Amino acid sequence: MKATLFSQTAVLSLVAAVALLASGCGQKASEPSGDSTPVAETGHDDHGGWWCAEHGIPEEECSMCSAKAADDFKAKGDWCEEHNRAESQCFKCDPSRAEKFAKLYEAKFGHQPPKPELE
Repeated sequence: MKATLFSQTAVLSLVAAVALLASGCGQKASEPSGDSTPVAETGHDDHGGWWCAEHGIPEEECSMCSAKAADDFKAKGDWCEEHNRAESQCFKCDPSRAEKFAKLYEAKFGHQPPKPELE
């Protein structure tokens, strides 16, 4: 009888822990949740988050906002001279490239990212 009670308690504890994690317990305040204000409304000058809403790319990989990222892409030969950004991030040359980054955003936040502004 004690083993059954222990098993039931363990299962209930596990279910409660999963429910807390799924509800966002421990989520960083800077990360938007599915119900919060869209990232695009945070402003174009805000480059402190994970997502560059202006360009539709994770901030640390954004070759248009980060000189370090731009230098890294140029060193690899991944550069679009015409649009002054990483070729792999040039949605002007190939709009389908945006899908890769949209999938990253969706995997992290559970919904589609805001549409990037095109210059």
